[in-house]
Amino acid sequence: MPSDLLADLSHNALLEVSGDDAAAFLHAQFTNDVQALEPEASQWNGWCSAKGRLLATFLLARHGEEYFILLPAEIAAPIAKRLAMFVLRAKVKIADAGAQYARFGIAGPGAAARIEARFGSLPAPLRVAGKDGAFAIALDAERYVALVPAASADAFRASFPGEWRGAEDQWEWLSVQAGVPTIVAATQDAFVPQMANFELVGGVSFKKGCYPGQEIVARTQYRGILKRRMALAHVGGSDRPQPGQSVYSSAFPGQAAGTIVNAAPAPGGGFDALVVAQVESLARGDLRWNASDGPQLEIRSHPPLANAS
Repeated sequence: MPSDLLADLSHNALLEVSGDDAAAFLHAQFTNDVQALEPEASQWNGWCSAKGRLLATFLLARHGEEYFILLPAEIAAPIAKRLAMFVLRAKVKIADAGAQYARFGIAGPGAAARIEARFGSLPAPLRVAGKDGAFAIALDAERYVALVPAASADAFRASFPGEWRGAEDQWEWLSVQAGVPTIVAATQDAFVPQMANFELVGGVSFKKGCYPGQEIVARTQYRGILKRRMALAHVGGSDRPQPGQSVYSSAFPGQAAGTIVNAAPAPGGGFDALVVAQVESLARGDLRWNASDGPQLEIRSHPPLANAS
């Protein structure tokens, strides 16, 4: 991967939620505290089924009085349609803003200087800076998402040197390294947020009121035993693990011990992956991908397993 990266994020859709009741509506649906989200700020957020399983994870940004949701294009339309079913008489509008804004990921040691030069200020992590109709969202000190009016997209892209130009996979690898799970169609309704370590990246508030699945999420946090956790793993070879594929362990013969969440090509070869697996199998470190005798998954990191109960 180049030291600095400009990635086209058009594989992500952008939804805009507006209206007098937008904050209250989103707060009642999502896992995080939307009503506490200040203007020009962002947060990781999720939407659960009634069973407390994630239907989507996404970046939610508040720019002015509008809320923007950046999520995989493959699930965006059904998510928007399902969300609209709950609007009822609330003053809320959910619109596809993908044609209005081009989406870019900027990352690396030089990213902050580029963002500051373009937007006139450097947003702190999970804050937003805007200028001339465009705005940038800081994920951390070296990763930013820029939403640029479509008419300015070519000029924005051209302002970066050619050696910055990267691919979706390189941005995906950075997300994998950051431990931020991206739910796609193959993994919808598969994980309680804590299984995917979503509370560890600030994607869940345990102080807010009800939302779909909230009782199950809270019970898992305070009274349940969390039997699965997400880990960062590496697998060699040229075949890429796919979201939703199973992983296996000798601790659970004859059945799957976990699931691939996301995977991306690693700079040194092979693939790095986020995998949700049985805590016992993570402790053993003997996970195999796609079959009980499949390629070995090398566990690189995971939360303290003693805290999984």
